Amino acid sequence: MLAEFKAFIARGNVLDLAVGVIIGASFGAIVSSLTDDVIMPVIGAVLGGLDFSNYFLALAPVPAGTEGTLAAVKAANVPVFAYGSFVTAVIKFLILAFVIFLIIRQANRFLGRNEKEEAAPSGPSEIDLLTEIRDALKK
Repeated sequence: MLAEFKAFIARGNVLDLAVGVIIGASFGAIVSSLTDDVIMPVIGAVLGGLDFSNYFLALAPVPAGTEGTLAAVKAANVPVFAYGSFVTAVIKFLILAFVIFLIIRQANRFLGRNEKEEAAPSGPSEIDLLTEIRDALKK
């Protein structure tokens, strides 16, 4: 079993996956910074607030003296509907998905892959097969 595990780890796919996960985590940090530090403050300013991730609805009374930020309200154990954090997470996902789409698209172009070529069956065409069948029946 140990030899099988060693063979599994030594495969190129596993190592490629490990590199991909490490690069993906680093890229996720870049997207988080872009979203949190650049995009969401602009959206918050347009919508009248400074920090969009602090938009929430308290689902219970907030204790007196509690600061009006999401972190302070959560620290006071007040249930909240944190729609600003959710919208921020959705925007982060969309940015990340779009960038990954662009990377895969460029990689396919660089490697010469074409979706139409991959989808096309290899071998004789339908017309060639019908011609062969016709010729065989004539004999």
